[in-house]
Parts: sequence; structure tokens; C-alpha cells
Amino acid sequence: MSSTELPAESASVSNVLPRVTPVRVAEGERLRSVELPGFTLTVRTRPATRAGLPPALYVHGLGGSSQNWSALMQELEDVVDGEALDLPGFGDSPPPDDGDYTVGGHARAVVRHLDASGRGPVHLFGNSLGGAVATRVAALRPDLVRTLTLVSPALPELRVQRSAVPTALVAVPGVARLFTRFTREWSAEQRVRGVTALCYGDPGRVSPDGFRDAVREMERRLQLPYFWDAMTRSTRGIVNAYTLGGQHGLWRQAERVLAPTLLVYGGRDQLVAFRMARKAARAFRDSRLLTLPDAGHVAMMEYPQEVARAFKGLLSDTAGEAGAFADSRTAALVSETDGGDGNAVESAGS
Repeated sequence: MSSTELPAESASVSNVLPRVTPVRVAEGERLRSVELPGFTLTVRTRPATRAGLPPALYVHGLGGSSQNWSALMQELEDVVDGEALDLPGFGDSPPPDDGDYTVGGHARAVVRHLDASGRGPVHLFGNSLGGAVATRVAALRPDLVRTLTLVSPALPELRVQRSAVPTALVAVPGVARLFTRFTREWSAEQRVRGVTALCYGDPGRVSPDGFRDAVREMERRLQLPYFWDAMTRSTRGIVNAYTLGGQHGLWRQAERVLAPTLLVYGGRDQLVAFRMARKAARAFRDSRLLTLPDAGHVAMMEYPQEVARAFKGLLSDTAGEAGAFADSRTAALVSETDGGDGNAVESAGS
């Protein structure tokens, strides 16, 4: 294994993507499939409005997909060349060959995609689970990340909100099976209403067209035989990441991030406590904090213009610091890989 990757943890398993309804592609977007060692990833692209703009990569949260970033990608098409990937087992990406849905496993998929594409360093975005994944990537591979933008990142909390407990319980063995049996008669529309009520500060912000598209996507996902397995194992991966200490802990890795960081928290978030915003702002060494009192867990979908404005501010603030940060990222990478043998990076997966 090369020093550019995170370690694998499970035996290889086969994955076959069944034929289901095609994934929605918004106007101006394109989908492509990327074959990588151990992964097949679906990547959603929105080409920049002009040539020469820096690359960006967007990583969605638990149960989400690259579609979660469509609104923000459109807002930022004049400043970055954007790609959003479907993590293994989500969206239109089949499960990983090794069945590894840990935070480290998802981070490995991101790293391999960036290494293979040669697009790094990128402006890296992450929401929820994707925020934890992006934090790990930025800490372990500073050479791949120009800036880091985290929307309600799933970083460990000592006191989890009551509203987040049912989601965490999916990680408990047997609970997903019971939930599936209990909700067997629920329609896709009922499920989408439940998700929007949990994730949005104000579900009324979802347009009729947006709701209809979400229902169609839910219908598509329910046809996938691995849907609940991906959800369960990824939830378990987050819970396990919360228990890790030392250099493997997400807060410790947050402290190691060198890239200028934008943190976005919603005041009505039912999954990541709003009180964590200040702790995160202290943990990331070069951070800016955007708080949106009326937003929930997916601010980039609820308030894409505000998030875009804050990101453009981050770009403006750091424009003159690019060279210094590039030098510091390179120095950190050489130090952490101990002269290029990759031992430190290899041992850092969850």
C-alpha cells in the first residue's frame, strides 16, 4: 500500500449495483463513474463558468448523496470547479469491495479519488458524516486540501442531543432490522417528510419540486438491497469514531488541520448540537465560524447563498496566504510520513 492511502480493514466482498431508477441530474450537472482500487464512485460535476478556477470536492453526510450539494455548487460555479462524490454505498455508488463503512474507510475513498484524479489540493467541503471524513482527510493529507469547509460536522459530543439518539441507535445490532420491519408500510413520501423534519430547521423551505425529487430518490434507494446495510454500518462507523482517543480521535485530528477552515452551524440542528460550534472554532487552528440561527443540519441546502457568501469570504481572506499554506502542508506531510515511508498515515485510519 502506498503512503497516499489510509489502511483497509476488512476482507473483500463483491458488490453488484442492481438496475434501479436513474439518479436525478440537475441542469448543468454531469455524472460519471470512477473505478478505483476497492471502490467504484459516482461523481457529480458542475463545470466552472470559466477556465482556470481552483478545484473543489464536496462530501455528503449520512444517508445523503452528491445531490445534497447541487444548490451550493451552483452558487459557487463562478469561483471553483466543483465535484461532489457519492460515498461508497450511497447515492449511485455501490458498496466498497471490503465492506468498510468506517470514517477511515470513507476517507480512504476520498483520498484515492483525489490521488487518482490529480485535482488536489482542493477546496474540500463536508457535511455531517462527510465533515468527519473531510476532517480526517485534511489532517492526514494536508497536501490535498487548500481550504476546509465543514457544515454541521459529525465530531464527537459528550452530551448527544435527545433528537439525535434515534439515529445513533441504528448502529446497535438488530435495531435496523427491527426498524425496517416496523416501517415496512411507510411510503417514500412519509419517509421523506420524516427526514426533512429532522434535518431542516424549517421543512417549509423545501420547494414542491424539491420534495417531489426527494421522494423519487427515496423510492430509488429503497430498491437497493444494500441500502440499510450502508446506513447501519456508516452510523456504527461514526459511533466508533466518537470513542477513539489519542492521535486517532477526531478532535485531535481537527487540531492538526493546517488548511484555513470555515465552520457552519445551524441553530435548529437536531443532530449536531449548536453548542459545539465554539468548541470547533477553538479546535481548528485557522477557523472562521458562520452561525445560522434558523438553519438545521443541512445549511448548504437551506441557505446556499449565505454559505456561498461565507466561503467566498474565506477565499478572499486566504488569497494572499496560499504560498505559505502550501509550504506548511508540504512540511507537515514530510514530517508525518517520516521521510516518505508512510507509517504514520497508514496507522491513522479508524
